[in-house]
Amino acid sequence: MEIAGKVAVITGASSGIGRTCARSLAAAGASILVADLDEDGGSETVDSIVSKGGTAQFVRTDVSCLEDLATMFAAAEERFGGFDILCNNAGIVCGEPLWPATDPELLMTQVMVNLGGVILGTRLAIEPLRARGGGVVVNTASLAALLPLEDEPGYSATKAGVVMFTRACGALQRTHNIRVNAVLPWLVDTPLLGKSGDGSTEAPWARQARQILPVLDPADVAGAVMEIIEDDSLAGHYRIVGELPDFVTEMI
Repeated sequence: MEIAGKVAVITGASSGIGRTCARSLAAAGASILVADLDEDGGSETVDSIVSKGGTAQFVRTDVSCLEDLATMFAAAEERFGGFDILCNNAGIVCGEPLWPATDPELLMTQVMVNLGGVILGTRLAIEPLRARGGGVVVNTASLAALLPLEDEPGYSATKAGVVMFTRACGALQRTHNIRVNAVLPWLVDTPLLGKSGDGSTEAPWARQARQILPVLDPADVAGAVMEIIEDDSLAGHYRIVGELPDFVTEMI
């Protein structure tokens, strides 16, 4: 897909990977709908795009809420006449207290954000994308889908679900001309990582992981997302982002 002239809807775009994807796609000529719960961060993302001559708009979206997702896509239709690219990027960790003491209400929210938002977002996007002649969905999973986090099993489980959902959607390329793919980064230098512990510090698992894996820049992930969008041959594909040590590859 040629990105210039297209419209992209990006969830979790108020910071981190989502913000960087929004900026990268805008720099390549796409118009961006920035979707997030964080209104201040979302406005900052929009401003950073507009200040460089791009086009963007913010819509407050809770991806765990079906009504909010419907409103998000309606906003894309109203502002841009539709969309061609969907990045299901929003995600959360539960943090402390770590498993098995994790708050059940927070676990339920994690499941609905990390996995429910991806499944429902993709489902609601199918007909609008089909009306445009097809499109691309890129889901943000994690290497934790393949390397289980014992302190955050809900995170690993939801990201593994995203990977399998992505693979199962491969047939949409044939039936609807919609390519669904996923990226699997490891540790990324984002606000989410810094809040993975008690909300203001990194979790022990993140500090331990730093010792064996390099921390990625959000631009590394955005670059992979761009490549997947542009490569018309990819459907039901998931891509690990970043170079892994040999022993980690063997574990996978």
